[in-house]
Amino acid sequence: MSPLDRLIALINRLKPGGGTAERTVKSAAWLMSQNVVGRALQLGMLAVLARLVGPAELGLVGIAMLTLSATKNFTTIGLNKALIQKVEEDVDSHLNTTWVLEIGRGILIAAILFAIAPFVGERFFGEPRAVKMIQAIGLSPLLLGFRNPGIVYFQKNLDFHKQFTYKISGDSAQFAVGVGYAMIEPTAWAFVFGFLAADVVKLVVSYAIHGYRPFPSFDLEIAKELVDYGKWLTASSILYFLYSEGDDAFIGWLLTPTALAYYQYTYRFSNAPATELSQVLTGVMFPAYSKLQSDVAELRDAFSRTLRFTALISFPAAIGIAAIAPDFVMTVFGEDWLPAVPAMQVLAFYGLMRALAKSVGPVWHAVGRPDLITKLSALRVALIAIFIYPMTNTFGIVGTALTVTGIFVFPMLPLDIYIMSDILDMPMREMYYEFVYPMAASVPMGLAVWYLGSVSPFSSAVNLVLLIPTGALVYIALVLLFEFATTWSVTDNFEIIYRKLAA
Repeated sequence: MSPLDRLIALINRLKPGGGTAERTVKSAAWLMSQNVVGRALQLGMLAVLARLVGPAELGLVGIAMLTLSATKNFTTIGLNKALIQKVEEDVDSHLNTTWVLEIGRGILIAAILFAIAPFVGERFFGEPRAVKMIQAIGLSPLLLGFRNPGIVYFQKNLDFHKQFTYKISGDSAQFAVGVGYAMIEPTAWAFVFGFLAADVVKLVVSYAIHGYRPFPSFDLEIAKELVDYGKWLTASSILYFLYSEGDDAFIGWLLTPTALAYYQYTYRFSNAPATELSQVLTGVMFPAYSKLQSDVAELRDAFSRTLRFTALISFPAAIGIAAIAPDFVMTVFGEDWLPAVPAMQVLAFYGLMRALAKSVGPVWHAVGRPDLITKLSALRVALIAIFIYPMTNTFGIVGTALTVTGIFVFPMLPLDIYIMSDILDMPMREMYYEFVYPMAASVPMGLAVWYLGSVSPFSSAVNLVLLIPTGALVYIALVLLFEFATTWSVTDNFEIIYRKLAA
């Protein structure tokens, strides 16, 4: 059998099939692969732009993307989540109405961005050069509004091998166009053209890989049903923007576009592992939990295993990133970006908190309680609003990073755990217990990596190559030591994953 035949056979074996558990594990493998490949392409493009374009120009991109994100989040109606949550497998009767609603939303967002661009760019941020970028970026939701609504089945039916094709095709186009344009004309427009190229490709691919063909028809009752479920998601989406990107907007307004670029880039790279892990959790576990929503015992067991796996990956990722941040920034971005190192180290721990907190959201959606996310998000926004100005004004972007991270440590994560304990009838100590051993293995690993980096005679690039595998080996050794010396066990999780993938 040739290598190509072996690859095709492997892909066929990994196509999601079997029971819910097996489909979930295989889908998680596809989604993790999608996120790793997609994130590598996106971060690779950003690293090239950081070198060729520089932080001042990329701050303009940050302004444009913030404006787009705000408009999208303030108009989110959660249509896909409403369709995924439905118990019925066949939702074809809802797709035409969904398509019309998405097109209408895309037109609305594009029109709003075109109209408000002068105010946002010139008056709010004081950057006239950002105006045309905001207007160009506004084409993105218009393009995506015309996507094939049938792609919702990729998540609903856990067919993530098709989702992989759809997403990676767009990310590949973004990388090729963005990097290609930057090599010829190193300006912030390289990002804009790459971003729009991804949407054009995803629009085409959505029709190529799913057979549903939408027709412009509209059912008012179906629309009411979808919007009724999504009303809490709309509120939660608005609050999500305020607490996840409101800090970016605040920095762009109070400080400078260069400071905004420092903050956004350090956030993206320091939170990359947490972002990918949380996307896998929310993407796969929400439909999986939805199928288990009537069986509390099964739901509790699935959540417990998910939380254990999340902690096992998130703790070493956060502490490891904080330890190698100086060498990473110097190697990947260059000397001009070194002022961003302290913020990156703080935001690495913000990524840890995000990953842990994201494990609870899919459960709340699955049991029909999206309102919990909205209410807790409102509290989080209020706390950020109280502390962000004095902290940022005093400590700059490090103060902003300390604000968003500290609020997550207390009170947000403890509240998440308290509510989950009540919903799943699961003692809080069992959830906290899942954090003890990953943290106990990660701290010595982080200290070892930091010390070796501080005494190393090599360049930052060589340090990066040596320290990452060293940290991984130290962490794995400590995890295995704890497994053999205590009652804590993680290998059974990996054995289950292996059996499901091999089924």
